[in-house]
Amino acid sequence: MVALSTWFRYIASKLEYSVSVSRMTYGRGQIAETEILDTIWKNLFQGKLTFLTSNKGEEMAPMLGTQGGTLLVRKIPTADPTRVYVGDVVVVKDPINTNKHLVRRLAAIEGYEMASTNKDDEPFVLDKDQCWVLADNENLKPKEAYDSRTFGPVTMGDIVGRVIYCLRNAVDHGPVNNSHFSTKRDSPVLEVELDVEEMAKNHKS
Repeated sequence: MVALSTWFRYIASKLEYSVSVSRMTYGRGQIAETEILDTIWKNLFQGKLTFLTSNKGEEMAPMLGTQGGTLLVRKIPTADPTRVYVGDVVVVKDPINTNKHLVRRLAAIEGYEMASTNKDDEPFVLDKDQCWVLADNENLKPKEAYDSRTFGPVTMGDIVGRVIYCLRNAVDHGPVNNSHFSTKRDSPVLEVELDVEEMAKNHKS
């Protein structure tokens, strides 16, 4: 049974999400000013803060399994350094094929100085709204890992969510190791919206 204090934190998270979505859609001209409150209420009382997706491959092993798994992802409508943190496992648009998504760990954000192991490469600083994402699997070569070492920095706006739970198989599942800040913020969402049975059904299909 979910504690009352957890429900309050969960509702606060939903309200924050609803306001962010409404601001974003209004900024894009998708809704009129008179529709903002209606959009906030609709997002607050309908739908979830999470979605399910699958991750294939061994790029994020061992955290997400050697063959991938079914993931519970917290939605992030507008990613910035106050909503995602270094150390988080994020779902980001593939910078080369924007119809696809990648699951990688956020390794650096704007202002970080990046240095290469190759002495011929000059160090550089990530610009505003840029971030650096890496695969977890240290056994893979950079080209095999297909991360920022291959395609360079990505924009924060291309991050669509943070992975908070992984089901590798029916008996092997659990929370994803994210930053301390995100783990704390996501705990009420995880407690209210986690449905392992539903994840298992998706995993089989």
